[in-house]
Amino acid sequence: MTESEVKAGLNGTNGFGMPLLGFPKIALPGMFGEFSEQGVARAREGCEKIKTASEEMTEALREAYSSNARSTTDYGLKVIEISNANTASAIDFFTHLLGSKSVSDVITLSAARARKGLDDASAQNRELWQLAHKLAMETGDPVRKRVAKALQQPN
Repeated sequence: MTESEVKAGLNGTNGFGMPLLGFPKIALPGMFGEFSEQGVARAREGCEKIKTASEEMTEALREAYSSNARSTTDYGLKVIEISNANTASAIDFFTHLLGSKSVSDVITLSAARARKGLDDASAQNRELWQLAHKLAMETGDPVRKRVAKALQQPN
């Protein structure tokens, strides 16, 4: 027991001339100790939840980065493939154009090339859109799943 506790016990005050408000002098340290222990336990529990959530998000970001890298590579390779096909098609068109013998051949080749170009561009855009959609879904899915898992954990 400290000196102030002894004085409080002797004269019924808190050492500053104020009454102890009817609390037993031994109950005060026990009550504060219990509140303190509860606070520490809650803080530990909160820290563990934060640590778990942080680990989940780290893993989600790792998965997202990995799938993002694969999908980005696929997208880039598709762009290169499309560029190669378009270049080959343009060279083929100019080769045929140089071999044409009349204005009507040039017009016919140009019309056919324009039609083919629109069809090719439409198909290529559809492929790129599908790859971009896949990239977005594969990037977001791991994060979405981990966040849902973290939010579903019991409190």
